[in-house]
Amino acid sequence: MTVTRCAWAGDDPLYVAYHDEEWGVPVHDDRRLFEFLILEGAQAGLSWITILRKRPAYRAAFAGFDPAAVAAFDESRVAALLQDPGIVRNRLKIRAAVANAQAFLRVQAEFGSFDAYLWRFVGGRPIVNRWATLAGVPAQTPESVALSKDLLRRGFRFVGPTICYAFMQAVGMVNDHTVNCFRHGELAS
Repeated sequence: MTVTRCAWAGDDPLYVAYHDEEWGVPVHDDRRLFEFLILEGAQAGLSWITILRKRPAYRAAFAGFDPAAVAAFDESRVAALLQDPGIVRNRLKIRAAVANAQAFLRVQAEFGSFDAYLWRFVGGRPIVNRWATLAGVPAQTPESVALSKDLLRRGFRFVGPTICYAFMQAVGMVNDHTVNCFRHGELAS
């Protein structure tokens, strides 16, 4: 039996596994939410497969995506990360990850969890879209614009509306699997 997937998944085993097992699955764990926030920011201007391939190195470089540990990174740690060939060595993105960790901790303190804060932007449950093709999927939505504005106001960086929408797709706040994809129905139910 042939399995139909979203066209973007292609045939790279890493991409297929990410599509089949992670993309669009609702995430409520703060550490995993922080991981996707850092990875989506790192992806800006690059392909997602590049980031997926670097993900293990990101886990090692960013303390297993522990926001408290990343928030404490000092200039010497930033300098060391700039020498790490396993990650995207962009000073602005690395500094943004540290700033985002600090802002993430403030949001956790205010709302009890980042999860409680984040899911308010979609009313607490995933938005289930019904796209026939990838061409119908928007780059941003009113919800991603609202999230972006609020994150920026709270001191986050690399969180424009398009990055926020990719983040929302990744963590299952929206189901943007195309309707012919086997994951659309699984995640919609």
